[in-house]
Amino acid sequence: MISSHIFRAYDIRGIFNKDLTCETALNIGKGFGTFLGGQNKEVIVGRDVRLSGDVLNNALIGGLTSTGCNVVDIGIVPTPVMAFAVVRYKKDGGVMITASHNPPEWNGFKLFKEGGASCAQGTGMEEVKEITLSRRFVMGEGTVKKHEKVFNDYSTFLKDKIEIDRPLKVAMDASNGTCGLIAPDLFKKYNCIVVPINIEPDGNFPAHLPEPTAETLTDLMKVVKNEKADFGVGYDGDGDRSVFIDDKGRIVPADITLTIFSDYTLEKNRGSKIVYSIDCSSAVDEVIREKGGVPIVSKVGRTFIINKMVEENAILGGENSSHFYFGELNGFDDGIFASLKLAEILSKTDKKYSEMIEAAPQYPSIPIKKFDCSDDKKFEVVEELKREFKAKGYKTVDLDGVKVYMPEGWVLIRASNTMSQVKMTAEAKNEDELKKIIHFASEKITEKIRQMK
Repeated sequence: MISSHIFRAYDIRGIFNKDLTCETALNIGKGFGTFLGGQNKEVIVGRDVRLSGDVLNNALIGGLTSTGCNVVDIGIVPTPVMAFAVVRYKKDGGVMITASHNPPEWNGFKLFKEGGASCAQGTGMEEVKEITLSRRFVMGEGTVKKHEKVFNDYSTFLKDKIEIDRPLKVAMDASNGTCGLIAPDLFKKYNCIVVPINIEPDGNFPAHLPEPTAETLTDLMKVVKNEKADFGVGYDGDGDRSVFIDDKGRIVPADITLTIFSDYTLEKNRGSKIVYSIDCSSAVDEVIREKGGVPIVSKVGRTFIINKMVEENAILGGENSSHFYFGELNGFDDGIFASLKLAEILSKTDKKYSEMIEAAPQYPSIPIKKFDCSDDKKFEVVEELKREFKAKGYKTVDLDGVKVYMPEGWVLIRASNTMSQVKMTAEAKNEDELKKIIHFASEKITEKIRQMK
């Protein structure tokens, strides 16, 4: 039996040999191949460095070819390179075998449709799930071939999209993931000096979990300061996220870096649209408007941002989770491209990264605070809180969960799309007001979860 809970909003994910076996991978291959149309459809398959990746790769490909799909296996690559390949080689779909930033015992599948669009909730995932669970598969005979030049093609693609005017020193933590295979070489092609740590791909993730956070990037912060680097970048396991460290060794909030990207982009593209997730700082909206851009608010999540990027023909996008999206990449997110773009920005000014950050508008805020809540209750908890806040007269926005505006700040409460959690983030005009908002909202969430158990 295949566990239905492994089908999530943006991908398929589970613990290897528990939720996710080779038989499961085989059937997911059959389900996705059937969804795409089977015979003679062409599918790119890539994977990250996880130890279970090879056997799941073989099983998945077996499922795809059994429906008549022809598979092009591009091996171990970052997820953005996988998306690039689907578009560049004009294939009907793609599968990236990855569990992104999850611990090493996890694995999963990110599904792509023609043009690199995500197959996610609302864009096909429900149908793939239904086909797979019901085993309503088409039959056929497909082929498999390997393609080993995708990194060369990706590098060539970047040539006219990145302009780094002077050499920079860049400290880099690849989290022992896929970015170590290509990111250092790309920076060196632009004459940058790379100071690498945890660069060797290793599915055990020996240095730390493949998620760039304040806890996992402490060594990188030290390296940036000790080496006097211009900036540091920490990538997640599959390379679609990048967390930046300034020249003083401080983690830079993603939405503040988005204001720097926005400022730079709008200099040459006044009037362009920029998409940002609803959990970003109010500073993002302020900077976009001030620089002559059009701010577009989106739900949190890769699929929602990309869809909005395409729908609005936006030039740039970003999330608080350190995903950055670029119109020149068909609206896709790419951690490596984001880090090269930051290098481009810094190379064209005599200002330090820290000086640019300190000049940007900023308000006290907290990282996402997580509250454990069962999958069958988390959305109901948020809906109940939404009703209560509205009934009490608060100004609210329910684009994604509920964002509650108060005189001195705001709080966003939403159900996680990937975990059994309710998430909260908040911002205020000063630290005292922020503490009050956090205390108030935390008590409300905790009480509601307890009531609905």
